[in-house]
Amino acid sequence: MTGHVDAIFERLKRLTVEAGLPGVEESTSYGNPALKVGGKSFVAVKNTETIVISIAIDDKEHLLEMAPEIYFQTDHYVGWPYLPLRVTMIGDEELRFRLIGAWLFRAPKKLASRFGNQA
Repeated sequence: MTGHVDAIFERLKRLTVEAGLPGVEESTSYGNPALKVGGKSFVAVKNTETIVISIAIDDKEHLLEMAPEIYFQTDHYVGWPYLPLRVTMIGDEELRFRLIGAWLFRAPKKLASRFGNQA
C-alpha cells in the first residue's frame, strides 16, 4: 500500500484492531494523523512514505541494524523514543508486531497489563 496518507492511516487502524489493542484513539501528532493510547501518541503517519513509531531507545539500535531497509533515523530522532520506518517496505505482520510494541510502550500500566493477560 503506497501513496495516500489516509490509506496508510487506515492500514494502521486496521492492524491495531486486528491486534486487539484496547483504548486506541484517533488523533493527530504535530498535525499528522496519529493513534494514541492514554492520551499519548504511539504511531503517527509523517508523510506518504514514513510512519513514526514509539519505541524504547534501547530497542532502536537493534531494529536499525536488523532491517535498515525498513527502519532509519534522522538527526531529529536521535536520543528520542521514536523511530521512523518506510511504510512501503514493511509487511502487515511486522507492522502489527511493531504497533503492539509501541502501544505497550505508551499505554497506561493498568491497560497494558490487561492486554498482556489476554494472551
